[in-house]
Amino acid sequence: MDYKKMYQEKKRTAQEAVKIVKSGDWIDYGWCVTTPISLDRELAKKMPELENINFSGGILMWEPEIFKIENPKEHFTWNSWHMNRPERRAVSKGFSYYAPIRYSELPRYYRDGACRPDVAMFQVAPMDEFGYFNFGPSVSHMKAVCDASKTIIVEVNKNIPKTLGGIEESVHISQVDFIVEGDNPPLAQSADADTTEVDEEVAKLIVEEIPNGACLQLGIGGMPNAVGSLIAKSDLKDLGVHTEMYVDSFVDIAAAGKINGSKKNVDRYRQTFAFAAGTQKLYDYINGNPETMGTTVEYTNDVRVISSIDNFISINNAVNLDLYGQINAESTGTKPISGAGGQLDFVLGAYLSKGGKSFICCSSTYKDKKGNIKSRILPILDRGSIVTDTRATTQYLVTEYGKVNLKGLSTWQRCEAIISIAHPDFREELIKQADSIKIWRRSNKRNL
Repeated sequence: MDYKKMYQEKKRTAQEAVKIVKSGDWIDYGWCVTTPISLDRELAKKMPELENINFSGGILMWEPEIFKIENPKEHFTWNSWHMNRPERRAVSKGFSYYAPIRYSELPRYYRDGACRPDVAMFQVAPMDEFGYFNFGPSVSHMKAVCDASKTIIVEVNKNIPKTLGGIEESVHISQVDFIVEGDNPPLAQSADADTTEVDEEVAKLIVEEIPNGACLQLGIGGMPNAVGSLIAKSDLKDLGVHTEMYVDSFVDIAAAGKINGSKKNVDRYRQTFAFAAGTQKLYDYINGNPETMGTTVEYTNDVRVISSIDNFISINNAVNLDLYGQINAESTGTKPISGAGGQLDFVLGAYLSKGGKSFICCSSTYKDKKGNIKSRILPILDRGSIVTDTRATTQYLVTEYGKVNLKGLSTWQRCEAIISIAHPDFREELIKQADSIKIWRRSNKRNL
């Protein structure tokens, strides 16, 4: 088969390719750093003549051009699998909505028919000699998107790194309908969040629980980043990686000689991930690197796979939590912040792992918009808050005031444990509230 000839036959300008979009279509916009750019720009020009368009995508790293048109809600909805800042802003404008999911199930939604895009458009790496376009850092669920979509338009970007994996990390030209050669912009940069003294205190409490040979999953944010930085400076060795999102911290830990994957009993010697986003350092590192393994999210986030890896250490953030041990990692009341992602999968899988541990970490307090200090530990979650991890699934909770393991504790015991790691200024009020909801014993206080 002459792939080069086929390439030329399917090649279109972005303006020509978007002509296929019609009112009422569902359009899949890819994922994270491989959301389309040239196609997005041309579709935005066409959007005012369209209505009832529905987009699916997630973790937007920039504001798409379609978001900038006049009265976007009159023309389309954005349906996010996991929200980032541009999507949160669009919620207040009335055209962005979150789709509650377990991220591990996402490929199945497409293959079982729950999601059937009329058009899929996304960025890919240049075609290889065998006719394949690599999904780059966004393997995740993209092959399932291709299998379910009526029309596939790829936007080629020479700067997208080629991710090795061996499981659905690319789409063949025979499955592609149109090929657009984009402007080859550099990939969106996302530096790790700055760490604070509180982050570093929390990191110390977690790192001392990590054994040599452990397999790591790090969530997004300052605290997981602080854990990564501390690991890179530690004496730990023979670490492995099996994570949802691959971030710069893993590159730093590997550069420090701490990661080799030799103790992994699944995907030995490979750093396994569903998608990646970070600085150019990260993109250069994963480009054609046999040590890294980009694969489907139904594999990376499968509780059965996670639990089969010995000494699995899962580290994730929380927005806030309550005295029952319920974790909210998704919203401020009814206001969405992100999404469920794979946090629950990793919380469950890590605890089921032989020698595994799951950590949920957060600062004990935060400042509101008026500068008032508020506790992240609440008697009960605020009205409308989302329970990401149920009270039955939470294992370790960590703040700068300590860490507690809630497994096996009754409500009064876990209440005492959780208050013990709250900010001291809020403990008396939390005790009063706990007493009013009948989860406090007078004998508890002597242990605080």
